[in-house]
Amino acid sequence: MADGSDVKRESDYDVLYRIMTTRMSVRRIKPDPIPDEYVEKILEAGRWAMSGANGQPWEYLVITDPKKKKDLYDAFQDTNQEFCFWMEQMRPFELRHPAFQVKGDDLKDEWQKIRNSTGGQQRRPWHEAPVVIVVLGDGRRQWATVNAAFTFGRHASHFTDGLANTCTHMQLAIASLGLGSHWGTVHVQEPLKRVLGVPDLIDVYLIISVGFADIERKPGVRRDLKELVHRESYDMSKFMSNEDIIDYLYKLRGKTMFRYHLKDSVLPGSGDKKA
Repeated sequence: MADGSDVKRESDYDVLYRIMTTRMSVRRIKPDPIPDEYVEKILEAGRWAMSGANGQPWEYLVITDPKKKKDLYDAFQDTNQEFCFWMEQMRPFELRHPAFQVKGDDLKDEWQKIRNSTGGQQRRPWHEAPVVIVVLGDGRRQWATVNAAFTFGRHASHFTDGLANTCTHMQLAIASLGLGSHWGTVHVQEPLKRVLGVPDLIDVYLIISVGFADIERKPGVRRDLKELVHRESYDMSKFMSNEDIIDYLYKLRGKTMFRYHLKDSVLPGSGDKKA
């Protein structure tokens, strides 16, 4: 060090690893405003993502207006979330997505609890976050890449790969700034397009709400590296049968349920606040 101290400086990889392993999806974000410069840094990180032939298919729609955020949230809940809720009820309870593991006999009532964010979980509707970033995609920019990208059922692969990359860049930037974020997967685009005035040819890919986290971080759950890595050729001892995969999902749900039931992780003094 220049001052003669023995403090060891973190390597670039150490910094990146710390950011990656401490990032988490935050389902309770404070409504407090965040600096405009933070938003610009997040978007700037996103635009440097990799994409097929550098086609850069992404665009970002930044929303801070409370009414616009609420309108988008309502459209999302009444289509995407309701769609997911009813599909999940077809699975055994333990295998359902944790957000939709309801035990009440009246499923319509249980859906309304989730719809109105009163399902017994200490959450805040994501529209109350100070900033919502909607990631858009223009599939025509995939024309930049090779024709092979359009064949064998991979007609949109470079398109969605690029959009996933830009979202990852932004999520890491958000974590590096000490902020929290939650991302909402879009299954049904049309109602959201109507709220946002998005043209038909443009895809609504992902919704990222950004702000200061109002929950304590919990340890991440990831598969052990030795389970994932093969050397020189595929190690068949690591191949999972269909039955193995179902067993894996049961165990995974047991490890991740706490992420969706956040009552014990709300920051001190914030549990009794009205959302």
